[in-house]
Formats: sequence, C-alpha cells, structure tokens
Amino acid sequence: MDGFSGISRAGFVLVGGLSSRMGRDKALLPFEGSTLAGEVASRVRLAAGNVALIGPPHRYAALGFPVTADLVEGCGPLGGVYTALRITQAEWNLIVACDMPAVTADFLRDLLERAEASAAECMVPESATGLDPLCAVYHRRCLAAAEDALRRKSFTMHDFVSSLRTATWSVPDRSALENVNTPDQWGSR
Repeated sequence: MDGFSGISRAGFVLVGGLSSRMGRDKALLPFEGSTLAGEVASRVRLAAGNVALIGPPHRYAALGFPVTADLVEGCGPLGGVYTALRITQAEWNLIVACDMPAVTADFLRDLLERAEASAAECMVPESATGLDPLCAVYHRRCLAAAEDALRRKSFTMHDFVSSLRTATWSVPDRSALENVNTPDQWGSR
C-alpha cells in the first residue's frame, strides 16, 4: 500500500467482523455524526498519522478511508491483524477494533509512544479484566508469528499475543477499552 511507505507508524481499524450478537453491522452504527467505524478511524488517524480499514471494501469504501480486504478469511480478528502486518511498511502498527466508541486519540497516541519506547514486538493495554489485543500496537516483525498462527489454525488473539515479545501497559480506567457487542451495550451508552 503506497500510502504507508517510508513511515514509522501506521493505523488500522478492523471492520470485518460478523456482528452476530449485535444483529447488524457494528461498524456502520450511527455515532457522533458519522459511523462507529468512521469515528474510531478518525481517532486512529489522529494518533498514527494515517489509517486504513481492514474488511470488505464493498461494505466500507463509502466511509472515505482506504479499505483492504482480509487476505485470509474465516479466521477472526487474527486475519485482520495478519492483513495489516502484510500490507504495512511501517515499523509500528496501531490496530484497533471498530467497536470501541470511548477510545480516544490521546489514549492511542500514548499506546504508540509506549510501544516505540519499548523493546517489545507488541504493546497491549491491560486492565483488571485482562489484556486487550484488539487495541494494541504490533511491530511489523510480528508478521512471521501471525503467518505461523494462521498455518497452525491457532486463531485466538490471546494465544497470538502470548507468542510474541509482548509488553503490557497497565490501564487503571478500562473505559477507553470498552467495546459494544450487543444492542443492550449499545443502548446503554
């Protein structure tokens, strides 16, 4: 992807999920004058300097961001992470799920800066409820591990992250990491 050559940071938003518990496409939920995916993508772009969506181009091209289809389908979010790492030329890659309405550009910028200052391959926020690998920064060196996980059909993100040299960022307030999966969670916002 030419727009990402020669840069140290890239931002990606994963939009390819099934949204089965929501009953409709979470990425396209109306949010703050845009869509949920559009607003999250704007925040990722502010933090990383650029953004691309990973998911079906025919569903998301109208959002106004570059969109790349999953290179390997049917393996959940790991397929999106693999796709981002495969197309990026950036050293550090901020990868965020589209269903995080409270995540802010400042939070994401802090996450990127912590990753860049670390000796890790991956920087993942951690709260009382655990790690959040779908709001994390991955070095492009993680591509080989993603390929290996796909080859072994080990699709869980927590298993993938545990295979990397991962650093965690202890986040006392988990609110920025909360995602919406059901109509009740969306309606309680």
